[in-house]
Amino acid sequence: MTAASDTAPRPQRLAWTIWKRTGFAPLLLLVLLVLNVWLNPVRFDPGNWGTLIGLAAPLIGAALASTPAILGGRGGIDVSIGPLMGFVNAIVVKILIMDLGITSPVIIILAAILIGAAVGAVNGFLAAYVRIQPIVATLGTYLVLVGITLTILPSPMGSVPAWLKTFSDSFSIVPLAAVFLVWWGIRRLPYYDQLMATGSDDRAAYTAGIDVPFVRFLSYVIGGVFAGIAGLMLTALIGSADGNIAPTYTLIAISAVALGGVSLAGGRGGLVGAAIGAICIFLIQSVLIRFNVSTFVLQIAYGTILVVAICLTAIQDRIEKRMRQR
Repeated sequence: MTAASDTAPRPQRLAWTIWKRTGFAPLLLLVLLVLNVWLNPVRFDPGNWGTLIGLAAPLIGAALASTPAILGGRGGIDVSIGPLMGFVNAIVVKILIMDLGITSPVIIILAAILIGAAVGAVNGFLAAYVRIQPIVATLGTYLVLVGITLTILPSPMGSVPAWLKTFSDSFSIVPLAAVFLVWWGIRRLPYYDQLMATGSDDRAAYTAGIDVPFVRFLSYVIGGVFAGIAGLMLTALIGSADGNIAPTYTLIAISAVALGGVSLAGGRGGLVGAAIGAICIFLIQSVLIRFNVSTFVLQIAYGTILVVAICLTAIQDRIEKRMRQR
């Protein structure tokens, strides 16, 4: 926080902090929420909020999973998040539930988390230690995961236990709450400050004695864990296994992160902003679907959202620079 903001009254300091972390996203969220309630009041009735959260949960989860690596800087865009969600979906339904007959919540949740952490570790090793450009390294992982998933799951199949289906309805908030609880704990560790410092200026962080490669490596592992949980959210939503759905979340999630005020250059933003960005995209989808637009128009909308989000981030940077100069 700048010196000017330090001497400002507490409400102004709070507003400044929210602005730095989320940018224009809260205002956009308010506008879109009012528009959706006006267009479709029945769907957005409080009694339907559990179902709505369940519908939006995979996208929110994908955005949250994309955020840690981006915060770590050096172009840490992980394009394998979507395929990783699909891979978790295939392993859980086809291998664990159908082939092995395992329906235990403990085993299934633990398996999803371990799979996500393992894939995240591979991405982190390639990006942080081998020093392959993150988008190239994770694109390789993207292709491998898609290939393996479609080999395991050439067509949609299977069903999920009743306890898992509740994560798309009455208990839809639970997986998201778990992710935010983990992040809340991470924010209270020295690692969080090291991650933000690395994302802001990795040379300065290295000079200060921070193990920059390890910090970035761990950001991919954390993102992988979140992607594993997001894979369970997707599994709960579709109630089966489908290898063709999850990859579509990749670019939408990155758009949501940018829309939520997270700097794609790293070092600024957080999970709250990414979640708000994802909710905004979900609300935009709801408006477009309300008018029966085609899937092609949705793709145009996603591309437009990404460009607009980057432009808003640039505007935010200029405004902050001017405020620091005062």
